[in-house]
Amino acid sequence: MLPVLIAAVLVASLGAGAAAPVGSQPVVPGSHPGSVDSQPRIVELYPNPAAHGDDGEFVRLWVPPEADLGAYALADDRVRVPLATNGSEGPPQPPPGGGYVTLSTQPNLTATLTDSRPSGIDDRLQLANGGDQLRLLRGGTVADEVTYDRAPEGEVYNATTGRWQPLAATNRPVVTAGNATVEAFVLPDEPDRTLEVLQSAERRILLAGYTLSSQRVVDALLAAKRRGVSVEVLVEGSPVGGLSERAAAALDELAAAGIPVRVSGGERARYRYHHAKYAVVDGRALVTTENWKPSGVGGRSSRGWAVLTPQDRIVSGLVETFRADAGWVDAIPWTEYESRTVVEDEPASGEYPSSFDARSVPVERTRLLVTPDNAEGELIGLLDGAEESIAIKQVRIGSRDFRLLEATLDAAERGVEVRILLSSAWYVRDENEQLAAWLREQAETGDLPLSVRLADPDGDFQKIHAKGVIVDGETVAVGSANWNANSLQENREVVLMLEGEAIAGYFEAVFDADWDDRGGQRLPLGLALAVLAGAVLAVLVAARLTFEG
Repeated sequence: MLPVLIAAVLVASLGAGAAAPVGSQPVVPGSHPGSVDSQPRIVELYPNPAAHGDDGEFVRLWVPPEADLGAYALADDRVRVPLATNGSEGPPQPPPGGGYVTLSTQPNLTATLTDSRPSGIDDRLQLANGGDQLRLLRGGTVADEVTYDRAPEGEVYNATTGRWQPLAATNRPVVTAGNATVEAFVLPDEPDRTLEVLQSAERRILLAGYTLSSQRVVDALLAAKRRGVSVEVLVEGSPVGGLSERAAAALDELAAAGIPVRVSGGERARYRYHHAKYAVVDGRALVTTENWKPSGVGGRSSRGWAVLTPQDRIVSGLVETFRADAGWVDAIPWTEYESRTVVEDEPASGEYPSSFDARSVPVERTRLLVTPDNAEGELIGLLDGAEESIAIKQVRIGSRDFRLLEATLDAAERGVEVRILLSSAWYVRDENEQLAAWLREQAETGDLPLSVRLADPDGDFQKIHAKGVIVDGETVAVGSANWNANSLQENREVVLMLEGEAIAGYFEAVFDADWDDRGGQRLPLGLALAVLAGAVLAVLVAARLTFEG
């Protein structure tokens, strides 16, 4: 039994246009048993805080307009606590138009864990780590009740969805923007383009990433700081394999110059990894598949994709995402972070041809997706809607039963032509070869229009690091999300889904060239332009599998 009950989350109006608090799931009336539309309901519980003594528990209610919380009580099988007994303050008061109310026996402590202003409550009510049933009573009538099983440490139970999620996890909606002209480019073909974008900053740079070790990027951020640009950085604190010495030195240099540098991690971390790769530069947003390191945005190794957009809604959505991710307790100032570094090899230093120039292209619609909030369902919907073709470029695919792969196979069964291009880098070569063999077997057995290859860079790049999919030559998804369950359900990832033949055609031209086993033989400019106009490339040659590394 836990010693204290603390309730905490934002109190927010449910008036027109108002959003649910950061980290919450919007409440749908009647969405779980016991709910009555005209009465308050329990929407979140926090039974097992990641703190000594389990300090930090909370209960959160949704309260309809004009409801009198003084007429209600919270109860379990052991105790009943009237909400009217709230010290000298009286019962908690919801916003005039209805909204969320958070209850706490230690409201001042709770306020340090979240950005809410919780109300006090009698501390006789306790939530059990091992599971409990909590009822909201009006007189002798049950207005709502929630039952939960064993509570994971540091996670909130969402009574609307029946799922646990990290405390203060976001629930961001898909952000949509209409017609615009954006810039598309690929790496390693445009090794200076990212730097040029950072160097153009006049007001602000919000840089989010998994790792940051490029000295050229560091120098660009320092130069921006010196000319008065507001610069902030957020990266992962514990990347796979540990933080490199070069990355630690880069963060040291930025922090020493007065740039706010935060790392995502610690015992209250909301994400397994902060794996997003984007930058907001003044009124533009850059979203890429690549890390802020020489092998990535520096063009020294990886095949990567990137999009630069001026769309206000997309830019604002990324600013809000950055603020949500950098503004909570799991975004730790670098100067306070107890990091562990590892020695790594020399930075990538390859040189590659520039076959594809950056290109400004029109888009009909852009959607900003983030994980774990909304991207998985949108990507499945994209694949489910495919009618003619799907082209997938990934480092690897997590498993045979991965949901996006299942949706892809379903599309092939509908007659959609599917091509999957995977990396041949040494660290994924064996598993990709095995998956490719299995997929070919599925295609042969089911007579499916599905092909899979491992990339043969042939001097045009060293390895595939892009994470993208093109559907029907009309829609392309570009971003940091790998095709595995952890990426979509546990990590913070950012993806742009862009609609339009020109933008899809640009990336499909790159895909086709990488798919072609002739390696360095790129599409002639005239043919590439034809693709951008929506023409379909008709000739594909048989592939051979080669492995690098």
